[in-house]
Amino acid sequence: MYPYLLRGVPVVRPNKVWSTDITYIRLARGFVYMVAIIGWYLRRVLGCRISNSLEAVYCVDCMEEALRAHGKPEVFYSDQGAQFTSEAFTCLLKRGGIVINMDGRGRAFDNIAVEALARRRVSEGLCHAVRTDARSDCVFR
Repeated sequence: MYPYLLRGVPVVRPNKVWSTDITYIRLARGFVYMVAIIGWYLRRVLGCRISNSLEAVYCVDCMEEALRAHGKPEVFYSDQGAQFTSEAFTCLLKRGGIVINMDGRGRAFDNIAVEALARRRVSEGLCHAVRTDARSDCVFR
């Protein structure tokens, strides 16, 4: 796939490195999926989208939203999930001149920050509507 390029790289300014991950949110009857785009320098959520399926389109939509709102990162880090290795997602990054960086063997802990921020966002109630309305592709800021 793509190499792991972040070993020893200092993140000293915004838009140096962004990353993403998908986490699931339990509902009364089932669950939904939340993708979050995180800026590593400021450690904040740059984009968030909820879906009731794992199709790549909702990850692409989230990334497009983050790019419109925050510019573009030099490097984009993700795991090797099907959504992030899809042609639609990787082409979006390549067209933007963004370096694609994917986790490698032994890098499982890199996405912990994304998962923790995403779960905290839900627990803070910023995605409260997802608990009561599991419509596909709801956007939460």
